[in-house]
Order: sequence, then structure tokens, then C-alpha cells
Amino acid sequence: MAQAPAHRAVVVGVDGSPESLAAAEWAAREAALRGLPLRLVQAWLRQPVDGAPERDGAAEELRARRLLDEVAAEARTRHPGLEVTSALLPAPPVPALLTAGNAAEMLVIGSRGHGALLGFLLGSSGQQVIAEADRPVVAVRSPREDAPGPGADGGEVVVGQQGDARESAAVLGFAFAAAAARGVGVRAVRAWSLPSVYAYTPGALRPVDEAGGLVPYEEKALAEALAPWRERYPGVPVTEHVELGSAGQVLLSVVTGASLVVVGRRVRRAPVGTRIGSVAHAVLHHAPGPVAVVPHA
Repeated sequence: MAQAPAHRAVVVGVDGSPESLAAAEWAAREAALRGLPLRLVQAWLRQPVDGAPERDGAAEELRARRLLDEVAAEARTRHPGLEVTSALLPAPPVPALLTAGNAAEMLVIGSRGHGALLGFLLGSSGQQVIAEADRPVVAVRSPREDAPGPGADGGEVVVGQQGDARESAAVLGFAFAAAAARGVGVRAVRAWSLPSVYAYTPGALRPVDEAGGLVPYEEKALAEALAPWRERYPGVPVTEHVELGSAGQVLLSVVTGASLVVVGRRVRRAPVGTRIGSVAHAVLHHAPGPVAVVPHA
């Protein structure tokens, strides 16, 4: 497969932690599957230590470069022919990752533990990267010793679909491309809830009535959103899943065994920091495998 331009690389942040090494492994496999280059980056700032900034800074820089070289060598060994580059980025982690990822095909970062008490995606920095990135961000957990590598089980790609076809186009496009690269199917999930009593107006309910009820209406909306992607990827099997309930809970009920979960991201500005939306938040905390968060168009 022809190599894509370098600026469309799969970019992964590496800091030596088990989570970032798992992210690098996943990113290398993804780049090889898609015929894309892999770019390893590490944010690094020289800071004085014990009054000897030059000596300590040089040692830290050497260790950082050795780490990148080791991870790059491992990626080349596992995936012969993969184009791999690396760079130390002289900036704090969040700006460095955002700059490196915004022109890439996707940005991959490590993710810690399940649940709010065990940390969240490299702490607040990971959440900020996910919320502000212009490109898809994939969060990868460090696998258990008795489990296969992250996303390596060949399971289907699960994607959450919300809104209309235009709004979900980027999310569905990412999911179908990932499934096609893996040779697996897509499970498209659309959750819905009963409308508020205030929504019961003739104008608001006319599309529902024309579809024959709420369930057929939701099924029709999902089918219409999927139609262009079924046409573009005819070899990708598709399972349509429409269920009453919370979008986060419905998605989490079907992600066991998935090789990748894909969700959209609506940015919500809060008085303190940036939020990523309740659905993405729930899936990032509790899905067992890699999660891709894709900005809505």
C-alpha cells in the first residue's frame, strides 16, 4: 500500500509509562494497518535540578531520546517497512501534543485505570488534549498480563451515532475506515430517550408520526446516517443497534470484545476547564479497550 504524506501520520505521545508504551504499540499497529507513517513524540522541557541545570538537563534529554529510539526500534521490528520518525518537543505536554496531533490522521495517548478514583487519561492533561484536539484522539489502556494487547483481538468496531447524518459523518467515517483496515464489522449504536412532555407538539412529532412511531423513527435516522458509509465500504458488515436508554450505558453494554470504540465529541466550555460531554466521558472511563474520540463536524 502506498505511504500517505508524512503530515497524515499516526502520532503517539510517549513518556515511558506502561500506558504510553501500550499506546505506542497500538499506534504502530494502526499505522501499519492503514499504510500510514508513525510519529513518536515526547514533550520535554529542560529544568534545573540541584543547581546543575546543564548536567541534569543533558542527562534527562539523553534518556528521553533513548526512550524514543527504543520505542521506534520496537515498532520497526514488529512492523517491517513501517515508516517511523520521532521528536522531542520543547513544550509542556498539552500544547506539544495538540500541535503534533492537529495535522495528523489521529493522535494516540495512554490511558490509566477504570473509574474516576483511579485517574483519568494522563490526569487533567489528557482530558484537555481530547477536548481541544482538532483531530481524532485515541485513548489506549495498558493491558493486563493475562489479556491480549490493546485492540488486538479482532473484535468489531463499535460506534455511537447521534444526531443526523451530517453531524455524525466524521464519527462514522472514522469507524468504518478502522473496521475496513482490520477486516472486521461495524456495530452502530443509537440510543434514544422518551421525549419530554414539552416536546409533544404537532410540529415536533410530525416526523415521528410519519415514521410510524418513536422506534421506527430512530431506526430510520440510524439507517440514513449509515447509508453513505455502507456504500463507500461495501465489504464492511454492519450491525444496527437501536435501544432506549442512556447513550453511555447503551454503548458500554455492547463494547465487550470490541477492538475499538468510537464516540463523537461535543465541546462544552465550563467555568473551570473544558468538558468533553457525558457520553465520551463515560466510555473513556469504563470501556475496557481503546476509545477513539472524534470531533463532530
